Amino acid sequence: MRYAVIMAGGAGERLWPLSRGKNPKQLLRLIMGKSLLELAVERLAGLFAPENILIITSANYADAVSAVITGIPRENIIGEPIGRDTANAICLGATLVAERDADATMAVFTADHIIRPKEVFAKSVKLACDTVEQRPEALATFGIVPTGPNTGLGYIHRGEKLHDSVYLVRGFREKPDHATARRYAEGGEYYWNSGMFVWKVQTILDALRLHLPDSANKLQVAPQAKDLASFLANVYPTLKKISIDFAVMEKAKNVVVVELGCEWLDVGSWPSLAEVGEIDEDGNAVVAPKTALLDSERNVLVSEDDHLIAMVGMDDCIVVHSPDATLICHASESQRLKELLAIIREKYGDEHL
Repeated sequence: MRYAVIMAGGAGERLWPLSRGKNPKQLLRLIMGKSLLELAVERLAGLFAPENILIITSANYADAVSAVITGIPRENIIGEPIGRDTANAICLGATLVAERDADATMAVFTADHIIRPKEVFAKSVKLACDTVEQRPEALATFGIVPTGPNTGLGYIHRGEKLHDSVYLVRGFREKPDHATARRYAEGGEYYWNSGMFVWKVQTILDALRLHLPDSANKLQVAPQAKDLASFLANVYPTLKKISIDFAVMEKAKNVVVVELGCEWLDVGSWPSLAEVGEIDEDGNAVVAPKTALLDSERNVLVSEDDHLIAMVGMDDCIVVHSPDATLICHASESQRLKELLAIIREKYGDEHL
């Protein structure tokens, strides 16, 4: 059987004040009235049966996720008590999948991106599943064709072509400087690292036992736990926080990359809405019921309710309204939100976080 695991545990601080401790970015309905997690689940329709889709999220979000994603069984929504990065989330997911089907093909997806068109995505996922079922020793990842230099992403260096859009992986490259990123984008042999994978469940468990034995050994008994939440609350704080790339993928010798020729957009900050949302004739990205704009261009305006946002003579600004906090900043300063949140925490504790 084929199973999918969606990782949806990020805090999304760069989308404050809407993204909060109890209301993460994955559940914000910012894209055509839907959340990123809803869109991630919809992309898997026809590829995986709903009962074969697991969502690994924060324990703080599990009930909210269950309320929104009604097509997935509640027992398939797993809450991590604390974040321990992707290697441990994948280890937990693989252990739970293997308990259901020891010969399963397991795909891992993120809930942070807009990926379109859906048909191209589905074709690539099927190709990756077929590949690892024909080559069960392989660990497959998806590579995004770069649209330009990007210093905020890791890269995959492809090697020999195996078939169709599947290549051996020569190596992984960390976030490069601008000149290197431009060379990667123009050279044709490098992909953006998508952070999504497909493998046979026993293959990834074997790799985790080899490269991350402490986590693999501690989590292998998770399916037998009478109370999974209590078990994880005791075990997770003892696990090493590490990504699957560092823990396994950069060390493994049997890695292949499947080219994913989709539009792949990170919705991790407010300026990114201008790339994925609806834009008015003045270049403003508006996700708010009531706005009045005069001589204002290239702004991002967001509101959770019918609070009117009015703007005069403002360009390249971000205004995000919530019932208890409003963010106003220049788009060029949006990456400094973590600094701002530190000040808010110092002055007001977690009241607005």
